[in-house]
Amino acid sequence: MEDRIFIIGAGAVGRVLAVFLKRAGREVVLLRGSVDGLAATTETVQVAFPDGTELEAEVDIATLSHFPALDGLVVLTSKSYGNEGLARSLGGKIGRSPVVLLQNGLGVEKPFVEAGFPEVYRCVLFTTSQTVSDTRLSFKPVAVSPVGIVRGNEPTLNRVVETLRNPHLTFRAEADIRTVSWKKAVTNCVFNSICPLLEVDNGIFHRSPEVLALARRVIGECVEVANAAGVALNADEVTESLLLISRSSDGQLISTLQDIRNGRPTEIETLNLEVARVAESLNLGHRVSQTRLLGELTKLKSDLSRTAQPASGIIPPEGF
Repeated sequence: MEDRIFIIGAGAVGRVLAVFLKRAGREVVLLRGSVDGLAATTETVQVAFPDGTELEAEVDIATLSHFPALDGLVVLTSKSYGNEGLARSLGGKIGRSPVVLLQNGLGVEKPFVEAGFPEVYRCVLFTTSQTVSDTRLSFKPVAVSPVGIVRGNEPTLNRVVETLRNPHLTFRAEADIRTVSWKKAVTNCVFNSICPLLEVDNGIFHRSPEVLALARRVIGECVEVANAAGVALNADEVTESLLLISRSSDGQLISTLQDIRNGRPTEIETLNLEVARVAESLNLGHRVSQTRLLGELTKLKSDLSRTAQPASGIIPPEGF
């Protein structure tokens, strides 16, 4: 693995990670995932922490067309709905470079596995970051983020974790990344459908018993599908995780609600609707009626918002 790190996705997570890795002495290039052909630039990016401290670094920003090959570690922080297109764009550039996905949802790795990428690793991100201005972001760590193998080997996984190591956004190797991914995805099925549909902040679940009751029904459906798929989850444990996140992000709007308000696509296809697809494959489609309905309503709301207004320049928080 080469020393250079390519971060694809110049949103809140990508920029924050670029700053932290640059300050840790890594060679980092931030690549815009949704556009190509723009001139390469260098920007001073600032990251603000909840305690008022700040860090900044000079970050090189370019597009995929500037690099005929991506020799190093390739990290995806872009939204997962663009993965099929990215898999096609990266196919002739990736070589043997490991790819690490820092994305929400289930099945986000499929386009890269199906395209034959040799080394694919999955990270479940436990942090939130939000764009304050073009060059300033806020960052809140939540917990250590696990990284596991989708396709690859343990020595390379350990090198990936070591390459990403920094004091602020911390990573660890995880042997059972599938279970961690499912647990996070189930909580996201709740946050990313109920909050946008009610147009409320993440704290609603610890404030409202009625909304929490709905969340429990969605969690129950999703956990049943996970267990049938061979992933051992406990509904009470997932609910406790949901409540912890709800309390810690009281007043914060989930990214899907921000995406809808700004006329952007959402990641609901890899959350509620992916759970519904997995359920259908297991002959359990009839067991996820509320999960599916909430997902379909969220997608419909997103589709309507995108036809009603052009996308704004406001970038939503990423992470939870």
